[in-house]
Amino acid sequence: MTTETLTPALSHPMGEGESFPVLLKRREPEIAGRTSAKPESADRCSLSRPTGEGKGEGIPQFTLKDKVTIITGAVGNLGMATARLFQQAGAKTVLVDRSPDRVREAFNDIADSPDHLLAGGIDLTDAASLGKLIEHTLAKFGRVDALVNTVGGYRGGEPVHEAELADWDFLFNVNVRTTLLCCRAVIPQMLRQGRGTIINVASRDGLSGSAGYAAYSASKSAVLRLSESLAAELKASNINVNCIMPGTIDTPQNRAAVPNGDFSKWVKPSAIADVIAFLASDASRAINGAALPVFGKG
Repeated sequence: MTTETLTPALSHPMGEGESFPVLLKRREPEIAGRTSAKPESADRCSLSRPTGEGKGEGIPQFTLKDKVTIITGAVGNLGMATARLFQQAGAKTVLVDRSPDRVREAFNDIADSPDHLLAGGIDLTDAASLGKLIEHTLAKFGRVDALVNTVGGYRGGEPVHEAELADWDFLFNVNVRTTLLCCRAVIPQMLRQGRGTIINVASRDGLSGSAGYAAYSASKSAVLRLSESLAAELKASNINVNCIMPGTIDTPQNRAAVPNGDFSKWVKPSAIADVIAFLASDASRAINGAALPVFGKG
């Protein structure tokens, strides 16, 4: 059975996931660039745990087996690491990117798998395009168990009165609008199912503002507040919404941008993917509305 590649009429004008253009000024970046290389996480454990011995039902809840998971920004460093880990753990993945060719090149090994859907050509800033994504996902799998929003962008370095308004528009479009519309797209189906999990990616900078990075901090703070509000609205419907807050992600692109950085303090995409996998598993069922720091040693 051939895995479909979706190609709606509209495509994102600037790219997707960690693939969005980055303007770096005087500061270590906090996003990852895209890559098609197989990530470190692909060769690690499946996250499943054996049932306990003795009385009780044991602890099998760490598995992701057969969980239908939409991963946006799947061709980015973080998206790729997350996708590969989920696939190894037995999840059925829907891999979203704005380019049909790029997502197929990155995941050519599963292009014909009946357990995965390569969803290229998706405009995450357009509700109609996302409607087609959900339509195709339900046609193939019949449900949506989890949504992982790894899409994001970064610009900064100028004080508020000198920064281009275009940078504000860009960051709120790629960091906030995409997250908002993706959540809105999956929630109706999760409500019909009576369960679901949403994991958003904010940033440590969303916790407080700093000189020169108001737009980025404000956009990531909006992701935090959105996640908290969704968690409060949906908790009675058995839908958990959480977000993670990475520090600087250790990627080839970030190393090139900050060659004198202390890479030992940066967080590898595979380590962040582990946290996302935990939040997507039933082991995190008691966690809702959380913002988990993923700073590493930074």
